[in-house]
This record gives sequence, structure tokens and C-alpha cells, in this order.
Amino acid sequence: MTPPLRAPQFWGRPAGPLALALAPLGALYGSVARARLAHPAPRTALPVIAIGGLTLGGDGKTPTALALARMLLEQGERPAFLTRGYGRAGAGLAPLRPDPARHAARDVGDEALLLAALAPTYVGADRAAAARLAGAEGASVLLLDDGLHSRRLLPDLAILVVDAAYGAGNGLCPPAGPLRAPLSAQLACADAVILIGEGESPLWLRPAKTLLRGRLVADPAAAARLAGARVFAFAGIGRPQKFLRSLQEIGAQVVGERWFPDHHLYDERELAALARAAERRSARLVTTEKDARRFGAGREIETLPVRLEFERPEQVAALLPRRLSPRAFPRP
Repeated sequence: MTPPLRAPQFWGRPAGPLALALAPLGALYGSVARARLAHPAPRTALPVIAIGGLTLGGDGKTPTALALARMLLEQGERPAFLTRGYGRAGAGLAPLRPDPARHAARDVGDEALLLAALAPTYVGADRAAAARLAGAEGASVLLLDDGLHSRRLLPDLAILVVDAAYGAGNGLCPPAGPLRAPLSAQLACADAVILIGEGESPLWLRPAKTLLRGRLVADPAAAARLAGARVFAFAGIGRPQKFLRSLQEIGAQVVGERWFPDHHLYDERELAALARAAERRSARLVTTEKDARRFGAGREIETLPVRLEFERPEQVAALLPRRLSPRAFPRP
């Protein structure tokens, strides 16, 4: 299912009348998603780490993929990202390796540009073909951003990402709720769960095989620049309130905001209107790092990059070789 423009309010907990009315359709969707998770997937020549979000958007998959890639780089590995490239024009084309200096978001997707700034990234619906290309170009391990539920490649390590504040929402599948598949099915196919944010882990997470914790931390330099500043915030992401909280946590004074559909491609008219709105409030225009990939450089728009930091990084670092050891990382 294509993610909605923004998570509807009634998808939050507890389930209200509208969610309950749509629950039969959600159950039908859930049965199909459960069957897909149980479907056999092909194995590729390289070790595969699949990362998936519990819900249809905003759990923190991309920050998790980036954090794991940094850890693998520190271990001397050569990670490569595989992603479908949401919003890419000509999605059925052969796998493409994005070049942030040459490609735009409409060519490869905004998330692919973020990933490609750290490690080789391959965009395409045919994950097996992308895996072969990555291997031919020297990768030693593959990270599938948003690849847990697609079952295009068999993972050696399956990681489920959960936003601690949002959790499972109302616990239902679309269109009644946000779950990509029934809760029990997702937990059963995950080797580890990463809970991002503060607070106690929910009771339904207790069956998780390995529970890891992390939090999103704002880039210190950007946080210092924006602390105490009047800002006008805008973004086109699944859960914009997360970005708003990040700005408030660093001490920025949010005097205006505007939210767009997820993966929104900005045009000149919209950007000019945003600049005028910020100017009227004597504020600085600020957005997310992912949104900034959807318009050209050279604009007076600031970003607040965030990075996932693990509560116990040594636990995560130990998990990677332990889970992948049956197929040790190939060496040149």
C-alpha cells in the first residue's frame, strides 16, 4: 500500500469509531500482509540487513539505516544501501546508483540522496538486480532501507523500527490504522526491534527477540545556530510533529509552520510563499534534511539534521557480526 499523504489523526490510539468502522477492511489488508511476510524470499550472494518500520511512515527507518552503515564502516566493512526510491520517475527502470551531485529527488527519491551521501546506494524495484550490481562494485554487506516487508531478498538480519511515542498507533492495519502488517506477524519475522525515543517499552514489545533502544539527536552545530531563534518550520514528511518536537527541544521559537504531503516536491511558487511567510514573522525558514533534497541549493533555508544514537552501541555492534557470521563478510 502506498503511504498516505500524512498519517490520519484517527490512526492514533485509542481506536475511535471511524477506525472501528474500517476495521474489517484493515483485517483484510492485514491477512494479505501477513501472507506476504511468510512468503519465501530469494537469497543473494551478500549478507543482507533488512530494515522496516512498524507503521506506514515516520518510524525512523532511514536514520536507522544510516546509523547501522556508520557502524559497519567503523568495523571495516563496505556497506551499500538498496532502496526502491520512493517518488522516482521511471521506477521500473534498471537499478541506478544515485550521484548527489548529479541527480535530483525526482530522479531517485529524496531518501536515496540522503543515503548516497554516506555510502553507495542503488535504487530500483528489482532488489536482486540491485544486489548484483552492488556486489560487482565492491559492496560487502547490503542494507535494505524499507526492505523488511517487501520480501524481495531474504535477510540475514531483520530489524523492525518502532517510534516510542507513536508505537503501534491504534493497533490496526490500513485503512483503519497505520500497521504495515499485524503486530504479531511483524514481531515474529524480526530478529531485533529498535525502539526510538523516550519512555517505557510497551507490553506488546516484550516478545521481541532483541530489544535495542536509541534516540534521535540534533546536529550540534545546527542546534546551536537555531537555539533561541525565531523559526518558521515546514516539511513534507509522514509525521511532521516529530520535526516540530525536535525544534522545540533545541530551544528554537517556532512562530509559524506549514506541512506538506510526504515526499512533496516543492515548486518555486511554494518556496517563495514560505519565504514571505517567514519574513512577515521576522523568522528564519527551517526544514528537515530530507526535505532539503527536494529543492535546489543556494536558498536561505536552514535544516536541522538529526542522527540516531543507540543507548548501548556496543550491543548493536556485537549483534551485526553475530547475526551475519554464518555468511561472513566477503573480503577482497
